[in-house]
Amino acid sequence: MNINSITAKLLSCSWQKLPTHYPRCKDNQNDVGTIEKWIGDYTYLCHRSLSHLSMVKKKKEKRFHKLWDKYRLVIFHDETFEEKVSFRLSRMSVFVSLVSLSVALIVATIYIIAFTPLREYIPGYTDVGLTRQVYQLEMTTDSLERVFKQKEVFLANLKRIIDGYDEVQDSIEVFHGQNTSKLFSPDTISLYKSEEDSMLRLEFESARFNLYYDQGQSRPVLRRNMDVTRFFVPLSGTVTSSFNILSGHFGIDIVAKSDEAIKATLDGTVIFADWTLDKGYVIGIQHSDNILSVYKHNAALLKKEGDLVKAGEPIAFIGGTGELSTGPHLHFELWRDGAPVNPEEFISF
Repeated sequence: MNINSITAKLLSCSWQKLPTHYPRCKDNQNDVGTIEKWIGDYTYLCHRSLSHLSMVKKKKEKRFHKLWDKYRLVIFHDETFEEKVSFRLSRMSVFVSLVSLSVALIVATIYIIAFTPLREYIPGYTDVGLTRQVYQLEMTTDSLERVFKQKEVFLANLKRIIDGYDEVQDSIEVFHGQNTSKLFSPDTISLYKSEEDSMLRLEFESARFNLYYDQGQSRPVLRRNMDVTRFFVPLSGTVTSSFNILSGHFGIDIVAKSDEAIKATLDGTVIFADWTLDKGYVIGIQHSDNILSVYKHNAALLKKEGDLVKAGEPIAFIGGTGELSTGPHLHFELWRDGAPVNPEEFISF
């Protein structure tokens, strides 16, 4: 090998990668043996490096391909060694199956917690519907308590008014949970009485509390003004106590069979239907021509305030309710223009 070919080989290699203890060729260009030795050593190092890189690459490829190697899982009978079940598996398929199973379990757990009642058994979770029901029951209880207090005050005031006393407390104040007497001072309130209000008050009080006949109108005139033929018999029975205005008995008492229905004597509107301590169940009906009929001591009422009734329509059942009742009977009253009249003068019992 001549010097030129050796020099070309040297030039084709990287001089910087030669070992550092080798002298540079530029200082020994005439020593052909030394140069050939250098080339042999460098070639050996290159082959060794390439061989190492090839081995590393093969190991990586072999490790990757092992993920796809097939294995067989076989289950044998313990005594007969009979093959029962076998599976073909690989490392990759086992990994994918485990990951899929984990994801499915996570999704199922989230669904159970979010959309099923089973979450109530998990500590820290409660039923949202139960909380809503508790809140609604609390609001309903509070409303019932307030309405009950209002009714209680209303009945107490009504009792005092019937007994002739002033009312104690405004039921509206109790309903709203406040006392308006603290908001307004009596010294700051001015009351004005108009002429129309005075006339209305006088007319109302005279019509409500005048229990005697008008001195300017005699009983025969009053009787001619009322149509006798249109009255319906409220109850067929025996009159045990007649009309007596001097003794304060402004109606008649009629005794009849038990559970007998009481009928309206005329067409009209129910203006009062409630329980009283003295008279028991009482119902009052306002008729045309300023006529009022009252039925007392009933066992039960069939109509309520505001109902429209026809003549002969059942409105109650005969009874003996009230402290002033001496037995089952009907106390029937007729009023005209605020004054009581004798029902037997217009109705044949």
